[in-house]
Amino acid sequence: MGIFSSISNAIFGDDEDEAKPAEKAPAAAPAAAPATPPKRAAISAEDVEARIASIPGSDKLNWQTSIVDLMKLVRIDPSYENRKALAIEMGNTDYSGTAEDNIALHKAVLAQMAAAGGIVPAHLKD
Repeated sequence: MGIFSSISNAIFGDDEDEAKPAEKAPAAAPAAAPATPPKRAAISAEDVEARIASIPGSDKLNWQTSIVDLMKLVRIDPSYENRKALAIEMGNTDYSGTAEDNIALHKAVLAQMAAAGGIVPAHLKD
């Protein structure tokens, strides 16, 4: 599971159990992880914000604009290495950790959440 999946699952819940078949098939060679997580049923913009805001400690962090604070909120180490790995997942192979890179990474994560089925309010994506 990638860092983006960890963030998404912390906010929307883990739908891994829903994807498991009732009966396990014999183990096959592991497949490459999909580029994007499976689509979830869309939820309202208010619900996305409410879910994030309901995470304990959200009122003490600037998760609305800071990728570091968003990662802290969902208990993912916001180290440079993890942010760089997340940036690569989001398609940015030139991540250097600058403020501009972090802003772009935050926007990319929220845009990817929206693409995965969560409706993210426009003021959080812009």
